[in-house]
Amino acid sequence: MKKQTFEAFSFHPFMHKAIRKLNFQEPTEIQAKVIPAILNRESVIGKSRTGSGKTHAFLLPLVNQLNPEKDHVQFVITAPTRELATQLYDELKKIIQYAETAHQWKMKLLTGGTDKQRMMEKLKSQPHIIVGTPGRILDLVKEEALSIFKASSFVIDEADLMLDLGFIQEVDQLLVRSNQDIQLLVFSATIPEKLEHFLKKYLRNPTYVKIEEHFSPEKMEHRLIALKHREEADIINEISKAINPYLAIIFTNGKEQANVLSAALQAKGLNAGLIHGGLAPRERKRVLKDIQNLRYQYIVATDLAARGIDIKGVSHVINAQLPKEAHFYIHRVGRTARAGLEGTAISLYNEEDLHLIEKLELKGLKFTYMDVRNGEWHETKPWNKRAHRTNVKTDLDKEAWKRVRKQKKVKPGYKKKMKQQQSDIKRKLSKKNKFRK
Repeated sequence: MKKQTFEAFSFHPFMHKAIRKLNFQEPTEIQAKVIPAILNRESVIGKSRTGSGKTHAFLLPLVNQLNPEKDHVQFVITAPTRELATQLYDELKKIIQYAETAHQWKMKLLTGGTDKQRMMEKLKSQPHIIVGTPGRILDLVKEEALSIFKASSFVIDEADLMLDLGFIQEVDQLLVRSNQDIQLLVFSATIPEKLEHFLKKYLRNPTYVKIEEHFSPEKMEHRLIALKHREEADIINEISKAINPYLAIIFTNGKEQANVLSAALQAKGLNAGLIHGGLAPRERKRVLKDIQNLRYQYIVATDLAARGIDIKGVSHVINAQLPKEAHFYIHRVGRTARAGLEGTAISLYNEEDLHLIEKLELKGLKFTYMDVRNGEWHETKPWNKRAHRTNVKTDLDKEAWKRVRKQKKVKPGYKKKMKQQQSDIKRKLSKKNKFRK
């Protein structure tokens, strides 16, 4: 089957020039399906995992449709965090720079944490494209420093994260102030039920592009290490001796766990940074700059923080705590093995995680059970393997348990003694049955 190329799309010559300079060889699965729909002016819901190429799936066709003659806002691109908005803006700037056209395209980044008055001054000349967080864009629209009514396209990027962080209300207020025929482009790793209700309010027969999650990429390895009452930091310290990662993200299930773990790892001499939603904006900005400058080899993060930033060059993902939901595992491991690179996911697990592991295995994920000691990997059997077995009680088992003498006083080790008694009775019953036959 012949592979699709970017040449197949109805792009202007300057866009093909930009795509070559971006070094894109062929469109990803979501790009191949979404770009023609956007060029055709259809509203789109694009659902695919982190790292699948969603950003350029909407940026490329939008830039292609820019009209420099129209002196008003043509496209509104919203993102749930300042960091994500800045990354989108930087990618947009790169595309326009690589396109090398004579057009004077104007764009503005509108996020919180910057001087609003100065921003209003700069908006006296309306940009063609605005990229920003919904709260700041809405603020400027209410101040009448910005008009989005004539915009022809509106992007909601990372829509599920927008919902999680409570910004969907601001998006709603922006859409109320937009043209009712606006092309709505929604991109998300998941589409929760609450988000579906919101989208139905604005979308009529959108093009729905759903890319199935690839649970086991060929170049992706999934390892499991039983915690067995050990400290997470001790095991991760041992892992560090065995892997020496280019860059590893260590996931925790909350801010407090992230704070404790990063402090413990730093105490062990690991070069670990920390990022989560509880950090002050200035601190988050500093950490992100340090990450980009490769100051850290390890980054301890929460799900929301990691979803809100694009960290390049991740070679390993370590789950200090496994998430409760299967799709969160997929988002986490999607941070590595991006764009065809190799990647390894290492997860510490406890007995309560066995249900999630079984769920992921049913979806086709292949785990290797390992342990690590003195900087070396050792393959092991699944811990508490009994939990994986189907507990089928035969009639013989039931009859043997009926004959076990119940103890009046419960003493230490009574369960073990009762089990032994049941085993002996079962063996005798089995011999009797055999003799009768």
